[in-house]
Amino acid sequence: MENRVNTFDSQTGKAKKPFTWKKGILVFLIILAVIIAAGILIRGHMKSSDAVIGDGGTLKLSDPYIGVLSVEGTISESDTSGLLSSSSYHHSWILSRIDDMIKDSNNKGMILYVNSPGGSVYASDELYLAIRHYQKKTGRPVYSYMASEAASGGYYISSNCNRIVANRNCWTGSIGVTLGTMYDITGLLKKYGIRTVTITSGKNKAMGSSTVKMTGEQKKILQGLVDEAYEQFTGIVAEGRNMSLKKVRKLADGRIYTAKQAKKLGLVDQIGTYDEAVADMKARYKMSSAVKAKQIEYDENTGFLQSLLSESLSRVLGKGNSSGASELEALKSVMQENQTFTITYLSQVRK
Repeated sequence: MENRVNTFDSQTGKAKKPFTWKKGILVFLIILAVIIAAGILIRGHMKSSDAVIGDGGTLKLSDPYIGVLSVEGTISESDTSGLLSSSSYHHSWILSRIDDMIKDSNNKGMILYVNSPGGSVYASDELYLAIRHYQKKTGRPVYSYMASEAASGGYYISSNCNRIVANRNCWTGSIGVTLGTMYDITGLLKKYGIRTVTITSGKNKAMGSSTVKMTGEQKKILQGLVDEAYEQFTGIVAEGRNMSLKKVRKLADGRIYTAKQAKKLGLVDQIGTYDEAVADMKARYKMSSAVKAKQIEYDENTGFLQSLLSESLSRVLGKGNSSGASELEALKSVMQENQTFTITYLSQVRK
């Protein structure tokens, strides 16, 4: 039965059209659609008062400026700009802003505000190449300001910057590559009498699967992937920091360095604050006092809607405490989560 609420117009004394819950839901959906559309239209803007977004969301400024781009969170090629995303890193958006600054004659330099443990090999390298393209195309300086953490891929993208300034509390380094942890649960399956059948086109197609014991040959194959990415990483650091490969490899055993340690080893140029990094760029490259550092920020303006929908989805999906899961349920969870692996420039130590 459809619920109806009858009301009367106080002036005419006639009954108004009955309100139905179906109409209410329709109105809610329309309002929701308007909010989402508005959020999409106003995404990705500069918060500076003199910033203007041109056609297609491109960046335009009327005064000379140093563009400051935040590289925060895990560096990933995935589009993390969705409505329910909580990530602070937006890969395609950052690449677009770098491209905008290349074309903008008012841009005089770029500062990367790095606060990241690193990320995927592909995304880290793509961002590195975009920064190098900016340098070669414009001849303008690029600084890396390392905040709390600039490790692994965070150092990868910084290593070829014209100058690296690290906060005194920063952790950096972690120069290396990982495929993460792979689980071999074949013994556990045997304990419960569970047999698995994996059908592949070749003996190495299922390598990395938690239900198939890894062979010595497969370990060598995966190690080869890691070694090649490692060679790329150390080569980039050697070029950017003007060091020999031998010295870089000695430093690049995956360990984390403090700012003081990194400075002593030649991995960073200066220990200082963000303001000192800006002042150093302006003085070192003889920029006019009219040049200001402008923070380019991504803003979806969907905080309330995001919380509302996240809470609703949590209820629908029934996310709860899994502490009471049985051993078999835990086993199933591990099997589901361990079907893929990603080669990364990602620090395992987080600050």
